[in-house]
Amino acid sequence: MIDIRLLRENVEHVIERLQTRQKDFSYLRQVVDVDERMRKTLVEVEELKASRNELSKQIGEFKREGNDATKLMEQVAGLGETIQALDASIETDREFIHQTLLETPNIPYQDAIVGVSEEDNVEVRKHLTPPVFSFPPVPHWDLAEQLDIIDFERGVKIAGPRFVVYKGLGARLERALMQFMMDVHAMEHGYIELIPPYINNKESLTATGQLPKFEDDLFKLNMEGKDYYLNPTCEVPAINYHRDEVLKKADLPLRYVGFTTAFRKEAGAAGRDTRGIIRLHQFSKVELIAFASPEDGYVIHEQMLNDAEKILQLLELPYRVIELCTGDLGAAMAKTYDIEVWLPSYDAYKEIASISNAETYQARRANIRYKEQPESKPEFVHTLNGSGLAIGRTVVAILENYQQADGSILVPKVLQSYMKTDVIK
Repeated sequence: MIDIRLLRENVEHVIERLQTRQKDFSYLRQVVDVDERMRKTLVEVEELKASRNELSKQIGEFKREGNDATKLMEQVAGLGETIQALDASIETDREFIHQTLLETPNIPYQDAIVGVSEEDNVEVRKHLTPPVFSFPPVPHWDLAEQLDIIDFERGVKIAGPRFVVYKGLGARLERALMQFMMDVHAMEHGYIELIPPYINNKESLTATGQLPKFEDDLFKLNMEGKDYYLNPTCEVPAINYHRDEVLKKADLPLRYVGFTTAFRKEAGAAGRDTRGIIRLHQFSKVELIAFASPEDGYVIHEQMLNDAEKILQLLELPYRVIELCTGDLGAAMAKTYDIEVWLPSYDAYKEIASISNAETYQARRANIRYKEQPESKPEFVHTLNGSGLAIGRTVVAILENYQQADGSILVPKVLQSYMKTDVIK
């Protein structure tokens, strides 16, 4: 969340930067007013407690001397009632500030591209030229059915809309991509492998920013009267791996690569990408996570982008990198790059990865700090995350870009040893 000290120091500057997200954040002025009132009340309470303590001492002296302390005791009782009422007021104000800041998005980084929507995103670079086919290219949903490698109908029968069953060489391709991506990131790029729980508690989702604002997009469970949620992305358990910890500066950056099955309701995606496997409720994903000192945060951000791109380069898939404008940024993120892979069925580039720096926004929510030296004051880390990659969309990209005139799919060279075949037919 945003540091309350920033609001105290210059609320107008914070509002100005947040307004580039194309929403109204004038309510933060009220937060500052409530915060000022709360701090004044805290001072008043401390003064009243000091007076109560002094009166309590006098009561003891009066009693020892055999004097009547009734009036003093009445004064102490009255002070106690006043303090209790002021404490309740402080708690109400503190909860208002905390809840409001939980629902306030991150401040875009200083040099962010100011824009209204995805139309204002800026292309950074492209890799490879999209393929030109000598035949009408077939969309992946038709290819998958013809090759009998993804069963759409039985997925719906088993679970419901936007669930599928990978089958045969389709299942093997999904599994091969997971192994390949984890191998590259762990063995070549130096990330530490994680396979975290698929269920997260409320505290974990609050720490990364999915709660309270985006609860409608989560699959919610209730076990023994407590709320849990199916994992929406490996970002959640991996960031929370170090929740409430103080890390050593010498250990930073800490970089992890995690594999999970992710679950999302896609509540706001009605009517979009309804065919095929672009937007499912359940999908596999390899995620890159890093914890860095603030001075290294954006260096690590660029490295993570390069690491994610490397997967597509090895798969020899055409893609482009874009930087998101302020109006298209995720709520928790200060800066984001999207990697978009070319999909012939759309005749367009489609997102396959997002690489983001949340700066200290998530770390403050999750209480993840580091110390320069053992005696140093703890400071919040930068948290970074990025897809490395979304496996289902990589399956789509391979099926569509590697399709042949006879309906078969060539297997990318780097996957052939994993697949034990060079063609899907």
